[in-house]
Amino acid sequence: MERVLGIGGYFLRAADPVALGAWYRDCLGLDADENGLWQQGAGVTVFATFPSDTDYFGSRAQQAMLNFRVRDLDAMLAQLRAKGADVAAGTQDMDGIGRFGWVTDPEGNRVELWQPA
Repeated sequence: MERVLGIGGYFLRAADPVALGAWYRDCLGLDADENGLWQQGAGVTVFATFPSDTDYFGSRAQQAMLNFRVRDLDAMLAQLRAKGADVAAGTQDMDGIGRFGWVTDPEGNRVELWQPA
């Protein structure tokens, strides 16, 4: 059986694609080139399904949630707050998994930030 090799891309609809791309670059440091190519750091990627009525993604209209691995969750959340980003008040710790925080991008997409254990 053929199998996928990894995530090849993640695509977002946006009312203003240029501004949203700039937000991800300026607030999260996601330096994609003019074609959207970005070389991520080595590490695991989680693929998980959730019940259709989950509130974990924020708005029920959001069908998927992007999760980024970060080195220092507290520093990333402070950086986002300093840039005026919509950062969720709390974080979540999961023994053996790591720490989680959330930010909502300017288009209303909830994004999860994960500092692996």
